[in-house]
Amino acid sequence: MADLDKQRIVESVPQRGFFGHPKGLFTLFFTEFWERFSYYGMRAILVYYMYYELSQGGLGMEESTALAIMSIYGSLVYMSGIIGGWLADRIFGASKAVFYGGLFIMLGHITLAIPGSISLFFVSMVLIVLGTGLLKPNVSSIVGELYSEHDDRRDAGFSIFYMGINLGAFIAPLIVGTVGMKYNFHLGFSIAAVGMLAGLIIFVYTRKNNLGLAGSVVASPLSPAERKKVFLSIGIGIVVLAVIVAITIPLGLLTFKSFILLVGILGILIPTIYFIVMFRSPRTTGVERSRLIAYIPLFIAAIMFWAIQEQGATILASYADKRTQLDFAGIHISPAWFQSLNPLFIITLAPLFAWLWMKLGQRQPTIPKKFALGLLFAGLSFLVILLPAYFGGEHSLVNPLWLVLSYFIVVLGELCLSPVGLSATTKLAPAAFSAQTMSLWFLSNAAAQAINAQIARFYSPATEMVYFGVIGGAAILLSILLFSFSGKIQGYMKGIT
Repeated sequence: MADLDKQRIVESVPQRGFFGHPKGLFTLFFTEFWERFSYYGMRAILVYYMYYELSQGGLGMEESTALAIMSIYGSLVYMSGIIGGWLADRIFGASKAVFYGGLFIMLGHITLAIPGSISLFFVSMVLIVLGTGLLKPNVSSIVGELYSEHDDRRDAGFSIFYMGINLGAFIAPLIVGTVGMKYNFHLGFSIAAVGMLAGLIIFVYTRKNNLGLAGSVVASPLSPAERKKVFLSIGIGIVVLAVIVAITIPLGLLTFKSFILLVGILGILIPTIYFIVMFRSPRTTGVERSRLIAYIPLFIAAIMFWAIQEQGATILASYADKRTQLDFAGIHISPAWFQSLNPLFIITLAPLFAWLWMKLGQRQPTIPKKFALGLLFAGLSFLVILLPAYFGGEHSLVNPLWLVLSYFIVVLGELCLSPVGLSATTKLAPAAFSAQTMSLWFLSNAAAQAINAQIARFYSPATEMVYFGVIGGAAILLSILLFSFSGKIQGYMKGIT
């Protein structure tokens, strides 16, 4: 997208109207609020739905299998953002991608709400994966289009947007989690579907007046000849994939274990290929190549961070269900409620962090230093959760306040890294790959969860201290390295702060 197009888009958006920010932030805030309500509501009960017995309304899977599926599912959700980003950049723009994505997500939750077989379960997963891939990177990309490149409100705007994400994520486990765990899993999934419908309605009825041209410009449209070639290639690819699956499954070559390994490889390989393609593209300028080099260590740091943070829905979800004292202070705690802790702390602290960055202005830490702080807190959150096993042993039930403390510490890291990472991505992205670079940012989460699927099998109550200690220590070490080289990384950013 040319600089002229960027400026034209910014001028088309009403620049005041939502807490001193562009009016379009209202539309994107509440669209993402309801999308995250539906996603995190579903996710709060999904792992329990998989490994609870049939008599309890679950699917009766082995717990280790359920944990691996959760990680693989999470990885594929973010990996599919490549497709969504490419479609937005080359075919129909970010705004239409958000709308189509919302439809797929809603259909996926409706499918989950229908009592049925494991086959129906996997159909719903495919729909949600595709839908989130269309919606998630593109709604964030549109936020970036609301601001000029040097607008001081940009980081604060992303922090406000991030608070909207977490408002939905906070409420969802309390509502969907309570209904799903106490009454019926499928009723809980149906509430998630209604949430996505609400998000679609808000987006459709407010985008015209609030977003202007944001999300409507196709950054690098396909020519008619390219379009014909691409669609032919996609069709051939689908047929070849179907043939491979049809052959390998009966032969025993495509098993669940081999699929986990394949996703793990793709989680690292795909972003690597993306970096190479963007770096070597003739549409990428010399300054943009330098910025991509600066982006690489930030991307690696993000993988390490999300590898810890995303275990809140897998390892720590199982920890809440099996290792935590759930009768506390006179109430019975649903294990799904712990999924609300992360967004609760973000809602509480996000305004403080947004104010802090605005107050510090030019004196705030650089982007690499903020990432280093994020990694430091992530590592400390895992060192904290190993302490109960050290003091009480592997068989005693743990005071729930240990989990609360761990979630609190990782949120401090998340607020240093995640909204800053979103903003940095829109700043460092090559103009011809704007939406696709946002997809690349979400691939850090995909890579992290692909890795988690490989390492989850090493966790057990007997290995808690080693498991949490090694991962937490690795994050702290990487934090120190990133901080040490932050000045050099900043130099490659070529004027971006």
